[in-house]
Amino acid sequence: MEKIAQKFEKDVIRRDVQWLTASRESSVSFTPLHALDGIITPNGLCFERHHAGIAEIDPNDYRLIIHGLVDKPLIFTLDDLKRLPRVNRIHFLECAANTGMEWRGAQLNGCQYTHGMIHTVQYTGVPLKLLLEQAGVKPAGKWLLVEGGDASGLNRSVPLDKALDDCMIAYRQNGEMLRPEQGYPVRLVVPGWQGNMWVKWLRRIEVGDQPWYSREETSKYTDLMENGKARKFTFVMDAKSVITSPSPQAPVKQKGFQVISGLAWSGRGKVTRVDVSFDGGRNWRPARLDGPVLDKCCVRFYAEAEWNGEPWLLQSRAMDDTGYVQPSKDDLRKIRGVNSIYHNNGIQTWALKTNGEVENVEVG
Repeated sequence: MEKIAQKFEKDVIRRDVQWLTASRESSVSFTPLHALDGIITPNGLCFERHHAGIAEIDPNDYRLIIHGLVDKPLIFTLDDLKRLPRVNRIHFLECAANTGMEWRGAQLNGCQYTHGMIHTVQYTGVPLKLLLEQAGVKPAGKWLLVEGGDASGLNRSVPLDKALDDCMIAYRQNGEMLRPEQGYPVRLVVPGWQGNMWVKWLRRIEVGDQPWYSREETSKYTDLMENGKARKFTFVMDAKSVITSPSPQAPVKQKGFQVISGLAWSGRGKVTRVDVSFDGGRNWRPARLDGPVLDKCCVRFYAEAEWNGEPWLLQSRAMDDTGYVQPSKDDLRKIRGVNSIYHNNGIQTWALKTNGEVENVEVG
């Protein structure tokens, strides 16, 4: 049975776009959103980004160090972490560069490529708050430097308030141990915030009194505005959505009843509503949210309609429990220009043609 499934579903795989990154050592592969349903992403289909190859770490040699402005510096083995009280949390993880190629207009023809740097899984691990309480953060401690064990030495500054709120030290994903490309054996989980901060192969946490201004939060992962200045510390992933089917990789095969399916998410809280449009945003109707609606988590939406072969301009628009409404791409560009490659949460448009094919387009 497994071989039969592999035969007929062999195209449901992560894919990459080789010209997007400088080399195979600094690469990204995309989740096949168009071929999935529900909200949980199978581990083997989760997008992944690495900056200098995938680290190989022997779990028996693994150590996590917590030091800096603490009362008692600590070192944890993997077994130490597994002996601590654990929690399970379902969250989305989105790269800040997801949809980044679309700032200057429609570029990539497939939601796997335009929106596929996102996945939703259940993480198992230890609340970071618990480890920091054991170490005893000094009153001057306000920021953390989190450092990965890969060749890039990726590190990021994380505000202490966020760390004490909902960050996790995770070692399992969808029940199994993290896969190597997802940070085995331990990674940081920073719910609702950009994926670059979810440091993989986590090996060190230093408590300090100010941010470190590392490479990944100065020359990279900042939002370059039209005037040449960059927005500082854009951590949160704002409300966003995409119709996954129909889409360029999931064309319509026949006229008649159609199920419009998509995903919506918000780094500020829960998605409360998703609207869909069949005419490029002139008219909207509520979609149906189905399945769990969780904090800082993807939600699945559906809208049913009859298609008689006329062209459609399909869009979706998400709203969250803070009142935030997903903007159009034009609205974003009026404020931020087109110089950035990060934090593009503008409304996506798919053009459904009379022959059932779907194309990535923009509408004025």
